[in-house]
Amino acid sequence: MAEVARRTLLAGAAALGGAAAGLAAPGIAAAAPAASAAAASARPPGQGPVTLGPDDPRYSSLTRRGSNGRFVGKPERVHVVSTTEQVVGAVQQAVRDGKRIAVRSGGHCFENFVDDPSVRVLIDTSPMRAVYFDAARRAFAVEPGALLGEVYRALFLGWGVSIPAGATAEVGVGGHVLGGGYGTLSRRYGLSVDHLYAVEVVVVDRSGRARSVVATRDPEDPNHDLWWAHTGGGGGNFGIVTRYWFRDPAAEGDDPTRLLPKAPGVLLSFSATWNWKNLDEHAFSRLVRNHGTWYEHNSAPESRYADLFSVLMLNARNTGEVMLVGQLDATTPDAERRMRAYVDAVGRGVGARPALDHSVRPWLEAVAAVQESAPAPYKVKSGYLRKRYTDRQITEVYRHLAGSVPEGVTGSLWLVSYGGKVNAVAPDATAVAQRDSILKAICMTGWEGTDEAGAKHLAWVRDLYRGIYAHSGGVPVPDAVSDGSFVNYPDRDLADPKLNTSGVPWHTLYYKDNYPRLQKIKARWDPRDEFRHALSIRPAR
Repeated sequence: MAEVARRTLLAGAAALGGAAAGLAAPGIAAAAPAASAAAASARPPGQGPVTLGPDDPRYSSLTRRGSNGRFVGKPERVHVVSTTEQVVGAVQQAVRDGKRIAVRSGGHCFENFVDDPSVRVLIDTSPMRAVYFDAARRAFAVEPGALLGEVYRALFLGWGVSIPAGATAEVGVGGHVLGGGYGTLSRRYGLSVDHLYAVEVVVVDRSGRARSVVATRDPEDPNHDLWWAHTGGGGGNFGIVTRYWFRDPAAEGDDPTRLLPKAPGVLLSFSATWNWKNLDEHAFSRLVRNHGTWYEHNSAPESRYADLFSVLMLNARNTGEVMLVGQLDATTPDAERRMRAYVDAVGRGVGARPALDHSVRPWLEAVAAVQESAPAPYKVKSGYLRKRYTDRQITEVYRHLAGSVPEGVTGSLWLVSYGGKVNAVAPDATAVAQRDSILKAICMTGWEGTDEAGAKHLAWVRDLYRGIYAHSGGVPVPDAVSDGSFVNYPDRDLADPKLNTSGVPWHTLYYKDNYPRLQKIKARWDPRDEFRHALSIRPAR
């Protein structure tokens, strides 16, 4: 049971990275070459490409790298690429041969969008991991194979800056940014895509010709719509990203140390733990209400708690504990006092006092440690919260976590901090439509062994999710409390009419009113629908 619980928490940690469509990108190390006048000349020349098939001893290492052990692909060939030109060539060959394409840099996709039997050609971009300052664009270039932890390291050590991105260091930039990209600095600085200046994408035109295109946030750019689609439109929809450029939209001048947000020097990290033995239904409900109410009152863009990131880990009773973990910028005034005030507010009236632990450590040490884990089967489901869960929803959560957990099943509901500067951006300024939420809910379970074990876990997490959203057809239909689901936590259940009885389609839950615009962009840039999966954007007719 302990090992299953550990893997469940690992699945949740990967969930915080938020990668979709197989474009997450655990690499090895991010290089930080000196600035150059041209982006292409700033990175070292690529190796390869390498093309291999099932008989090659490297094949299984490349096809079994997905983090979700539920899925294993069997493509006819794998292209390992290290330059944009090599990606163009691999895509062109697949289109010419009429083969279904998928792309992987690290494999943190929660569904089988990459590891699908219909995928015949896998393009592996993990060698593309350079991070450098592009003086010509006055922006930081990051290739899709770069690990978030290595991106943080390169930006911080080189220039003292960072991008607001995921809390899990081994998740990669590739798909993480495409779905919006949020993490520990987002309440303070916004989403990754709020700092996205440009993107380089390999696309396929109507004639079947593959080429690379650079699109920027400049409204006068003829490719501007392609940039917009990559500010939250999700991975596997429009083409293959080979490079991102980041610059704060409010930044001025040429000094790279002023073109992205400053990273904190040190962090105050904390954990508050309640033993399930001390939590009856009243105490549990009070804890969840307190937590949600606190975020209702402290999630404005200018909140004095904008530097706070936290996760309330509502783990099933058989794991033993409920935990509140988080961090603040330790250089801000009264950081420890604010931390204690927050924990006290969440625990007020609960009865049982938590075991509180905290420490101060360098920011880079806290965010850049890469600890990749072996693949394990798991299932993740998500929802945005505009307000705290209703009392009925909290009762449903308690029933599933404390009372109706089948033997051998473990799982969790995590409530992750959101809001702050994320909500200072208009819903149509980027493809991320959810811009007034305060929390993200993540329902998860993980397991070992047989299909029978997996079936029990899947049934449990689906029942938990369906129970929470029973009033709206089993899914988080946008209303006063909910605001749909997070595209970087893809969930094929949302497209299943047996599990989604709301009458609201999956694409509305992910994109809301932005979906028609994304369809038009899809029709322009991928008219042949070469880049597709089970929840991909459908081209406008």
